[in-house]
Amino acid sequence: MSIIPYALTGLSKDYQHNTKTEYKHEIGGDAKISVTPSLNLDLTVNPDFSQVDVDQQVINLNRYELFFPEKRQFFLENGDLFANFGYSDIRPFFSRRIGLNVPIDFGARLTGKLDKDWRIGAMDIQTGGSGSARQAPENYGIITLQRRILDRSNIAFLFVNKDATANIPGTNTGSTAYNRNIGAEFNLASRSNIWTGKVLALKSFTPGVSGRDYVLSDHFQYLSKYWTLYMQEEYVGKNYNAEVGYVPRVGYVKLSPLLLRNFFPKQGNILSHGIQLTSNYFFDESFHRTDNESILSYLITFRNRATLSVSGINDYVRLLKPYDPTNIGKGLLPAGSEHNWNTIDVQFVSKPQNVFTYLLEASHGGYYDKGVRNSVTSLIGYRFQPYVNIAINTSFNDLRLPQPFGHNTFWLVGPKIDVTFTNSLYFTTYIQYNEQVDNININTRLQWRYKPASDLFIVYGDNTTPSPYTVKNRQLTLKWTYWCNL
Repeated sequence: MSIIPYALTGLSKDYQHNTKTEYKHEIGGDAKISVTPSLNLDLTVNPDFSQVDVDQQVINLNRYELFFPEKRQFFLENGDLFANFGYSDIRPFFSRRIGLNVPIDFGARLTGKLDKDWRIGAMDIQTGGSGSARQAPENYGIITLQRRILDRSNIAFLFVNKDATANIPGTNTGSTAYNRNIGAEFNLASRSNIWTGKVLALKSFTPGVSGRDYVLSDHFQYLSKYWTLYMQEEYVGKNYNAEVGYVPRVGYVKLSPLLLRNFFPKQGNILSHGIQLTSNYFFDESFHRTDNESILSYLITFRNRATLSVSGINDYVRLLKPYDPTNIGKGLLPAGSEHNWNTIDVQFVSKPQNVFTYLLEASHGGYYDKGVRNSVTSLIGYRFQPYVNIAINTSFNDLRLPQPFGHNTFWLVGPKIDVTFTNSLYFTTYIQYNEQVDNININTRLQWRYKPASDLFIVYGDNTTPSPYTVKNRQLTLKWTYWCNL
């Protein structure tokens, strides 16, 4: 058994609303208990995640909710039991729904193997209320069971429950007193891994809602040295509701085929090359097409593991709701309007074994209402081994649209520096400038590991408006953790 207490002090100030400086003093901690050699119980009381890296920002030109990965350690260990259920756009459970805008009071998590064939994941989290975030206290309970069958396949079950545990005037519990999801999936993997697939079924339970509140989905893949054949099908009912999940859109049918043919030269600098065709077709529940994206790509992998891809993309969208293609409030394209455009995209990724690595991507094409979009993306990294690791993420989008949208350019620049002074002293700083939201974000962390698994953190963060330079908010935190084995 291990006990990991923490103590924290800090201060923060919101300059936008001209509030008084807020001083914070907190204590809490975690416990890790080995129930069996392969089954672990994790407990947490008043956890704090101030030392966790901030999210990498993106230029948001999407009609639907964006996905940002979980980074909090409590949710990551054996997290595949919960997070891998479903598909990338159908997640009945997504841990970032818990405790980002409200504090977590306490939680417990049991994960691991019951025997060689059974895995279990059980979690219960109680959050506190927050008047500023308009959130009432809520309880989250999740249970998942996974059973290995055949050679490499498994069948899994999941139950997710969210309950409001109090009613605070002026808060919003998500408009429902409770939300529940139950589901099952079968994951197929043949002994040779040539055939893989999945069959998924989900059902949600929400007060006052019935009918069309379920999900049916499947995919099958044939993978050989020369051929990859893939087909995925999804149905998400318009009343399906996963309040503790990530499901960006509802009320659709989706078909996603993929065809890839590989070639392997016997000599030269190219290890493999091939042509790939992918499509994503969306239909409403009456099977009328709403949008689709088709991509024809030529893929090259060099013998040094560098890669090059050249893609032609065709997009079609029939808007179901009014939409601003700039996402900055310049106007709306009307619901029901139809848009079709083509794009050419080129991407090169350098060989990963070098101390200097880079990714370069450029695209040119149309964009919605007879517009033009040009974009350039780069990710450049350099390692001064073993002390310094520098990475710079850059994105530029140039949008040219008819009025009222006009000409818009969006820069995103995000340098990150990791410095290892010694084997116990680390420094990380992350600066992000996002022109679309007119914000500069700085997150700096100094970590001293004064004994194994025990740390002292100093974390500073702020958000500012670049022009004119105006501070939005700032915070400074000092956090101490101690790992004690019993």
